[in-house]
Amino acid sequence: MQAALAFFSATPSMSLPPSASPCVKARHSTTEDASTLAGAASSTSKDFPSVKWAQKTVVVPAQRRGCHLITSKIVREIGQDLSGFKCGLAHFFLQHTSASLTINENYDSDVRHDTETFLSKVVPEGVSAPWKHTLEGPDDMPAHIKSSMFGCTLTIPITNGQLNMGTWQGIWLCEHRDHATPRHIVVTLNGM
Repeated sequence: MQAALAFFSATPSMSLPPSASPCVKARHSTTEDASTLAGAASSTSKDFPSVKWAQKTVVVPAQRRGCHLITSKIVREIGQDLSGFKCGLAHFFLQHTSASLTINENYDSDVRHDTETFLSKVVPEGVSAPWKHTLEGPDDMPAHIKSSMFGCTLTIPITNGQLNMGTWQGIWLCEHRDHATPRHIVVTLNGM
């Protein structure tokens, strides 16, 4: 197996300045085969901090149609587990097909309102809309399309026990139905 592989190691000769991220730096290798990498990984595993996982399902109460900033609720729900990670990734998976997750403006609520206005103009609904799937109401098929536009997953870096987002970034739950149900978000944390 001569494919380009990334091998992550922390060797005693590698020292990070105190201001550096706690994340382990990567060394890229294209010549080692899989068995060489496996052997090297096992011989240096004592150099790695322990990798850990945590998972929790966060339930967001039913919201009206629109884009809702949910960062503080998420952080409240996962904060205890999150604080145990120096470096890692937080993966968010929304278990629904008529809502979505995205990262966007966390300050001005007009951005959320304008985004909902845009979505409503781009994806028509009602009796004049061309959709065949109408069994669950005229807003259901448009909700599925909007959900696919934004998606149902996010991945955010974890640094020193916190979600490492930009100053003006927040997690949005975009509700695309008129009469929504509570939404479930599976949060998986992985790192050191």
